[in-house]
Amino acid sequence: MKNLFIGFIFLLVIVYSNVVMSGDISAGEARYSQNCGNCHGPGGMGLASYPKLAGKEIDYLMDRLKKYRAGTKIGPNSSLMIMMAEPLSDKEIVNLAAYLSNVQKK
Repeated sequence: MKNLFIGFIFLLVIVYSNVVMSGDISAGEARYSQNCGNCHGPGGMGLASYPKLAGKEIDYLMDRLKKYRAGTKIGPNSSLMIMMAEPLSDKEIVNLAAYLSNVQKK
């Protein structure tokens, strides 16, 4: 019985973590349209010195946004990105990453 309970808890953790990590693509698109597209272009295709984000891996996008949110300078546009990422919640970061990683798959 104890093993069944532990197995059930383990299954809940796996299912819950997949839901959290998958992100909401529609919410990510809505959040992207508020600010991000001004520099990164429609659908994250990149503009001028702002890189293409469309099709990047979720882990990469989340890592970068979290680093910017923490105030870490990464490249030439870091000051702007830090300012834009600071107000993002973890959920918004997951949603943005889900949206941007799926842009080319539409």
